[in-house]
Amino acid sequence: VYKRQGQTSPEIESSVREIIETVRTGGDQVVKEYSKKFDGWTPENLELSKEELEKAVEECDPEFIAALKRAAANIRAFHQRQKQQSRIDPMPNGIITGQRVRGLHRVGVYVPGGTAGYPSSVLMNVIPAQVAEVGEIVMTTPPGRTGRPDPNILAAALVAGVDRVFLMGGAQAVAALALGTESVPKVDKIVGPGNIFVATAKKQLYGVVDIDMIAGPSEILIVADETANPRYLAADLMSQAEHDKMASAILITPSSDIAQRTVDELYRQMATLSRKDIIQESIDRFGGVSACENME
Repeated sequence: VYKRQGQTSPEIESSVREIIETVRTGGDQVVKEYSKKFDGWTPENLELSKEELEKAVEECDPEFIAALKRAAANIRAFHQRQKQQSRIDPMPNGIITGQRVRGLHRVGVYVPGGTAGYPSSVLMNVIPAQVAEVGEIVMTTPPGRTGRPDPNILAAALVAGVDRVFLMGGAQAVAALALGTESVPKVDKIVGPGNIFVATAKKQLYGVVDIDMIAGPSEILIVADETANPRYLAADLMSQAEHDKMASAILITPSSDIAQRTVDELYRQMATLSRKDIIQESIDRFGGVSACENME
């Protein structure tokens, strides 16, 4: 049985610690050097202008922009109902109790964008912060393989109403947000998913800055009976497996027929996907895909 490693490797811990310390002392220049080293691209300016965000929207499909706006409205409506209220409660003996609920001064949102773009991460992190009345929302996202930002992510940032956007990724971006640099403002909290280097940086900087959580590789476990549709099962498994080669996608079913049909469907659908190589790497880590019986 394959078991996940319970801790980050010492090599990654050491590498991230070095990145954090060099960003602490070197600021913007060091962040740019790491961008060149890890992304193959050195930005002239770390911060993107409003004009660049608006240009990104022009590159996107109008139907996609409309879908972003609908999703943003739904997310905002949902979180508005979660919002806590301040209150003052005078007691009979003259003592006044209560609570004051207010948003943080500044929050940093990390949005993955190196190997794949996730505009949903923008909406689902930025909009709740706005509902909570955070003073300023700063977003950072890494450049794509061409050295340019993902236009879909930038469009989502504009739709969501992000205050400032920086083009940087990895542990160096987390360090810049937590510590502050010449151009990157120091934030009170960092939220958003990322790879193992981003997660490790958040872990090491917790206490210097607040974080949402330390997220591990994507996981999905589906329990299905004989009435399930193998087409949907395969799609759900791949929806998580495509995130990262470290992802884990598992199906449990009492039906050997459903299991085998899902395996067949998995390979059929995977053949047409742009991220099939990532999914295949995730599969290979577990020794391939097969329908297993009589597991205890």
